[in-house]
Amino acid sequence: MFRRRSRADREFLEAQRAGQALLAYTTRLPWPEAPTTVPEFLPPEFRAPCRQDVSGFMMRWDLPLVIDGEVHACHCGAYRNWIVFNMRDDSVWLRCEAGHETQESRLDTAWYNRNSGPVDRFHPTLEDGLRHLGH
Repeated sequence: MFRRRSRADREFLEAQRAGQALLAYTTRLPWPEAPTTVPEFLPPEFRAPCRQDVSGFMMRWDLPLVIDGEVHACHCGAYRNWIVFNMRDDSVWLRCEAGHETQESRLDTAWYNRNSGPVDRFHPTLEDGLRHLGH
């Protein structure tokens, strides 16, 4: 009915108590301040320029676009298969498959840089770019 604790059991209990003591100590420490801005992580050659040299970039966004916790939808009901434009003035525009375009003020060039891949092709016209992206 009663048994002696084995050496492994005693070592486990000691480790568990030490972990609990460490956890109790760390919960009393003040938390460091979180940074207010997130540094860019892309190398410069993969970033979309904000205000120089180009009139804009575009990428395809096939999944539903979630902004501030809600799915963005066009007034026509489309909520996926967007073309996202990053313009020279740091604005981001969205275009649905029906061709409706709207500026999205909650997105900016930093968001575009985090979510786009490297530029693989330059297009002489908007129509050529849309054709390349399947719109």
